[in-house]
Amino acid sequence: MAVLILFCCFFASLHQISAQQQLTDPAEVAALNKLAEYWNLKYRWNFNVDPCTPNASWAASDANPRIECDCVGSTCHVTHMKIYALDIMGEIPKELFVLKELIDLNLGQNVLSGPIPAEIGQLSKMQYLSLGINNLSSFVPPELGNLTNLISLSFSSNKFIGGLPKELGNLTSLEQLYIDSSGVTGEFPQEMAKMKSLKIIWASDNHFTGKIPEFLGSFTSLTDLRLQGTLLEGPIPSTFGALTKLENLRLGDLTKEDSSLSFLENLTSLSILSLRNSRLTGQILGMLAEFPNLKYLDLSFNKLTGQIPISFQDFKSLEMLYLGNNNLNGELPPNIITPNLVALDVSFNSIYGSFPLNHARLGSSMNFAGTSIDANSLYDKKVVEVLHCLQNGTICYANARTYSSFSINCGGEDQISATGIHFYNDSQKLGSASLYVSPEGHFAVSNTGVFISYRNGPQYIASTDSQITRTLESELYKTARISPSSLRYYGFGLQNGKYNVELHFAEIAMEDSISWKGLGRRLFDVYIQGERVLQDFNIQDEAGGSKRALVKKFEANVSNSIMEVHFFWAGKGTCCIPYQGTYGPLVSAIHAYKVSGSDDVGSPSKSDKKRVGRLVGVIIGCIGAVFIVSSIVYLWRTKEKTGHVLVYTDSPRRKLDRLVRI
Repeated sequence: MAVLILFCCFFASLHQISAQQQLTDPAEVAALNKLAEYWNLKYRWNFNVDPCTPNASWAASDANPRIECDCVGSTCHVTHMKIYALDIMGEIPKELFVLKELIDLNLGQNVLSGPIPAEIGQLSKMQYLSLGINNLSSFVPPELGNLTNLISLSFSSNKFIGGLPKELGNLTSLEQLYIDSSGVTGEFPQEMAKMKSLKIIWASDNHFTGKIPEFLGSFTSLTDLRLQGTLLEGPIPSTFGALTKLENLRLGDLTKEDSSLSFLENLTSLSILSLRNSRLTGQILGMLAEFPNLKYLDLSFNKLTGQIPISFQDFKSLEMLYLGNNNLNGELPPNIITPNLVALDVSFNSIYGSFPLNHARLGSSMNFAGTSIDANSLYDKKVVEVLHCLQNGTICYANARTYSSFSINCGGEDQISATGIHFYNDSQKLGSASLYVSPEGHFAVSNTGVFISYRNGPQYIASTDSQITRTLESELYKTARISPSSLRYYGFGLQNGKYNVELHFAEIAMEDSISWKGLGRRLFDVYIQGERVLQDFNIQDEAGGSKRALVKKFEANVSNSIMEVHFFWAGKGTCCIPYQGTYGPLVSAIHAYKVSGSDDVGSPSKSDKKRVGRLVGVIIGCIGAVFIVSSIVYLWRTKEKTGHVLVYTDSPRRKLDRLVRI
């Protein structure tokens, strides 16, 4: 018995010795040490012990940085490496490609620069490769096409140039492709038509050109497709009708040819559908109400016609409905606010009718600006007038006192500037579809859109406690109004004529640092009186960094007492730096004032005024002469009478002013 015990112990010890002799390939150990030194990770990786030691701190599944190994016999190889969001800098060193057994490499959310080396093609066993949110540049290497085992590939949010290499078409096992905001240009290579395993494609905010590829419609496994903010042309291919597994479809900002909604008929798995600014024509499909999982529907900024389908009263799961800025007409369905709906935008359409029966449930998350919907039961007189004049283009407050300026502290409270300008309060809470009119009826703000992926709920005001540089008015820039889609400001009751418009900006939501958190880009367009005055505007670039004040000055004409300043997101810029839902227009303040001495738009010319003035002068002179003669006669006749003369101490005109003022 004792002999048997000794024998078992002997074999157990042999097994332990064998296990202890499983060591990492020496070449890989040397490479890891070089990487740790180059990326300043030695304080996290202590390779005095073998890198593939099973119980090492960097081997845990939640470790970061992390190394995982696979051992065969006495030799171990590194198969997984994660160095995520640690702000490692520099280029990708060649030593990385010594780790030829790598299956999963995650270098995302760092500050890596330079090109992706061609040696990346040597890592032929790679299945998951993430290089997103870095500062990588140059061309996307064609050697990526050698990684035929890839399941997921990400190089989004970088600074690449040139087109996608045709060799990507070799990645026939690829299921996830994240290339949004990567900087790539040109047309999609036709060779990519072979990538039929794709389930997810994020490709927004790139300079893609040409038509939307027809072959995307053959990727019948797709569940998530995003193509916003590119230079792609319509129409949306009819082949998209085969993408019946799509759950998330975001197309937008298409050019040239129009598209219809007919391709949607069989896409009943959709949960998120955004076709904003896609040149859509025709009528809205009533069958969309039958899609059982549809929660978010955005068809705004298109050319859709006809009525809002009466079937939209039957939505079971819909939460957000955006139909604004189309050519819709007819009556608003009375029960359009379905059980789960939390935001409704039908603004700037020729629709009429009464407010929905249960409108109170949505509170501030409704936008009916620019429609003929009867709002008398909901809003006060000023708001009703605003809704009316925005729809018909009539003169607002025609009987009211007129203004020669308006100033708004966007997202902030009342403030008097150092130069005496009163920037009015705009700190009210807005919803995902809102119209707010200031108490005095001098200005209004309209907001539409929702940050879909933002975890903390709707946020439409950005703020900071930091000092804003390059200004004497730091407090004015510490708050800003933000929007995920469309933000409009209106000045009302303005005197007609030429105005100077000053738009105040400071980037307070995106960081200005050497961290990955400083790699975000905010781009948006600005329109004044319907004319685009800024395209792809980047506050940080023009101001020279974050938290620096910037004032952009423009001229505009007012001809019907209204001025509109429109901030519009055209799908460009990063979406998720430094956190999800960081994009869209941002503005700190607006100051518009009439140019001194400018004529009213549409009023008589100066020469006409002079002729009228001379004529009036002659008439007044004649009247004066008659008055003098009459006075002399009167005094002569009454010179012996005595009494008091009644003197008026207030101006009749001033009394009249008080009567018409609101």
